[in-house]
Amino acid sequence: MVIRIIRNFFSRIFSEMFKSKKNISLGFYGPPNAGKTSLANRICKDWTGEEIGTVSRVPHETRKVQFREKVDIKYKDNQLSFKLVDTPGIATKIDYEDFLKFKLKKKEAQSRAKEATQGIIDAIKWLDDVNAVVVVLDSTENPYSQVNITIIGNLVARKIPVLIVANKVDAKKSDIKKIEAAFPEYDVVGISAKYGTNMEEFYESLFKLAKKARK
Repeated sequence: MVIRIIRNFFSRIFSEMFKSKKNISLGFYGPPNAGKTSLANRICKDWTGEEIGTVSRVPHETRKVQFREKVDIKYKDNQLSFKLVDTPGIATKIDYEDFLKFKLKKKEAQSRAKEATQGIIDAIKWLDDVNAVVVVLDSTENPYSQVNITIIGNLVARKIPVLIVANKVDAKKSDIKKIEAAFPEYDVVGISAKYGTNMEEFYESLFKLAKKARK
């Protein structure tokens, strides 16, 4: 009986160890309006049928960290469970007057700016809880920005595995090569989260990222 108890004890331990490796906390980071929530929504719809959050052309639509606890993703013969963590857009400066351009009233714009600022603080804190990060960049924008360099720098300092997604490849001004040139040490995958373009390659790269995170 003692032997059986010991076996059961170690069986549970190994089971939990295996389970922890199977579940990966995946953060989505990047500047405002790059498409983080759109990509998180695309993944959730692909594998759960539901979305994780709302999107808008107005910057900082996502002002609080939102997550989906368990999303089982399959690629070829492999399956992994991910906790998807969608974070507010990172910015070096938030001015409420920028929101007035989108016809928001002053009080609403000020409230949005305050919430967005707190959201950035929370997003940075969440880096302590993620195993890997997908950095989502707008492929129509200049990648050599202070925001992008700050984000990547934080991830490098914390030794968090990174996959860079060049979003909005459906746009005429899309230029993936600029992003590849800006961050040559990272894998870059071009997609359109809005239309689901090239998601197969994204999932392949995601599983490679997960492998790094589990080491």
